[in-house]
Amino acid sequence: MKITVAGVQKEVADGLTVAQLIVDENVETPQYVTVTINDEFVENGTFEQTVLKDGDNVEFLYFMGGGQ
Repeated sequence: MKITVAGVQKEVADGLTVAQLIVDENVETPQYVTVTINDEFVENGTFEQTVLKDGDNVEFLYFMGGGQ
């Protein structure tokens, strides 16, 4: 199946979970990543159960704090 990850279309296996995609994409500091699928936020505790579908658009987001 085809999905788009950070703007790049990729061919991936059927049944791929968000958790496995994070591993496959070598996401840095995965414990701090926020994931959206088709502009909808995915709950952090559900990455193992969230299965991607053909045509999904996935983004990895990092929220930074700080400043004055």
